[in-house]
Amino acid sequence: MLQIGIRLHDVNAGLGEAEQTLEARAAKAREEGFSCVHLALSKCISGVTFDDAALTEGLAAHVRRVFRRQELDVAVLGCYLNLAHPDEAKLREFQSRYFAHLRMAALCGAGMVGTETGAPNAAYKYDAGTHTDAALYTFLRNLEPVVERAERCGVTLAIEPVWNHIVYSAERAREALRSIGSRNLRIILDPVNLLCTENADDRERVIGEAAETLCDHIAMVHLKDFVRRDGKLVSVAAGTGEMDYTEICRFLKARKPYIQATLENTSNENAVAARERIESVYALV
Repeated sequence: MLQIGIRLHDVNAGLGEAEQTLEARAAKAREEGFSCVHLALSKCISGVTFDDAALTEGLAAHVRRVFRRQELDVAVLGCYLNLAHPDEAKLREFQSRYFAHLRMAALCGAGMVGTETGAPNAAYKYDAGTHTDAALYTFLRNLEPVVERAERCGVTLAIEPVWNHIVYSAERAREALRSIGSRNLRIILDPVNLLCTENADDRERVIGEAAETLCDHIAMVHLKDFVRRDGKLVSVAAGTGEMDYTEICRFLKARKPYIQATLENTSNENAVAARERIESVYALV
């Protein structure tokens, strides 16, 4: 019942230009046994600047045709821009890009528009102010018109808690959901993104509490693994690091039937093995 997908820009990465078209990537994803994709247009179609003007009805129709031909769903349309950017002009540009992606999602039948929650600086990097209440207030103020547009488009906007971003924990995510108060604002749960060097050894508790805390709002899942390298957590393909997926698969099987879960940080060499690893755990729980 778990629908396993992949980030489309990880498919055929590093191969020749002919293998990196939208059509070739989609065909390969289907060949490798995936049922859905995480689509970041700018990373999957070369030679095009995907500004607001490019996100037309014609592009949406093309995307629909490509994925319908391969019997793939677009689980999420990615738009990962910093809604806490301190420059007002850049912020307005980013909000406009979200508006365009929400409209695009409605036109091409994507399950949702997905995003992270940024940092209160132009570099989009963790700093001393990232986990402050002031940063959260700024993010939520700038998120609100995007959610309003999602409501008008009839589209889900899903935010992804990440430890080194503004919404860094399950509790912070719940606070954001309550503050906005919209049924169109949902959660992408990426268990590894909730971890840091300080809590990685307690990951079963951290991930378990996040699943329960956010259960009603989880719209999809990202799955990857991690290794420790030079004092940092480094993301790798599922099954190639320290993660045990037993409990998260048990949660998904019991509480989230048919949810879409896209793999991240895979390579051409290990994508199928990563899918098979998750499927084998899911089958046993």
